[in-house]
Amino acid sequence: MTDLRVGVVGAGTMGSGIAQVALLAGHALTLVDVQPEMIARGRAAIAAGVQRLADKGQLSADAVAAALARLHTTSDLNDLAGAGLLIEAAPEKLALKQALFGQLSVVCPAAVLASNTSSLRIGDIAAGTSDPTRVVGMHFFNPAPLMPLVEVIRGRSSADALALVSNAARLGQNPVLAADTPGFIVNRAHGRTTWRRCASSARVWRRYLGSTRRWRRSAFAWGRSACST
Repeated sequence: MTDLRVGVVGAGTMGSGIAQVALLAGHALTLVDVQPEMIARGRAAIAAGVQRLADKGQLSADAVAAALARLHTTSDLNDLAGAGLLIEAAPEKLALKQALFGQLSVVCPAAVLASNTSSLRIGDIAAGTSDPTRVVGMHFFNPAPLMPLVEVIRGRSSADALALVSNAARLGQNPVLAADTPGFIVNRAHGRTTWRRCASSARVWRRYLGSTRRWRRSAFAWGRSACST
């Protein structure tokens, strides 16, 4: 299997975590962020992450050096040219992602364009590109280096699903195909569970308050009768 050139846009917690995953899977990686301080923080986070693995005996010193040697950081999107897989980890703002994907589709006309969004529809993000068939979702979980599950979301116009899943597998992750619906699989299930718990708590409180009101009415009636005697 040939190495996959990967680009990650956004050097925050998720972006740097995804970058570490790709680096440890043996791929050359370009990490992009418009803020130089975020690039420095992202590089430091990746270095610290791989060093922790070395301290635990899970990586050799040579493997750490090799992983960091595959890392390139920049603030210029044009440096992503030639990448085969681009993963966006920018803030959850639809207009921002649409504009970003529009630029990425020009810089890398043959790459798979993946969004790490946890809530936005992939079809809506793809609307900012000239070729929506290349746009997919790859939702990693935090912290990405410790959470092997990746939700792979196929948009309305995305290409072959099996090919999309294979990209996540090449990063060493465990992919699961999800529909392009709000929350996808895990967050949707978590939201339903939270709603059920809240609803259950609300029913308990209603019963408690109802019994409290009845107790207060009984106590008030007893007080009136006691005072009248």
